[in-house]
Amino acid sequence: MFKEALETAVNGTGGYAALLMDFEGIPLESYLGQESPFDIEVVGAEISVLVKQIQRAAEMLEAGGTEEVSFKSEQMTTLVRVINQDYFAAMTLSPQGNAGRGRFELRMLASKVRDELS
Repeated sequence: MFKEALETAVNGTGGYAALLMDFEGIPLESYLGQESPFDIEVVGAEISVLVKQIQRAAEMLEAGGTEEVSFKSEQMTTLVRVINQDYFAAMTLSPQGNAGRGRFELRMLASKVRDELS
């Protein structure tokens, strides 16, 4: 079920790849598009560190829980959706990919898998 949800999210956005991962950097499931130039599991492991730091900063600022993180580089856009205290979903898109649609797809994916991951 998780793989199909990740595939739907990637294919609907111009995405390279997507994954479900825990905050320790251990992948639960991943999907690689045909033209993905990046290893999504390596991207996810690096992102897990970044998202944990952002979560700590939000706590220190008393800004509430982190829900979403995104960043854009020359070769990809990376979107992250926090699912619960243990898991997040991440997607990498081409620079021409539809980031707005990607955010929507990750929000829908998180809603679908949240109960199964609790």
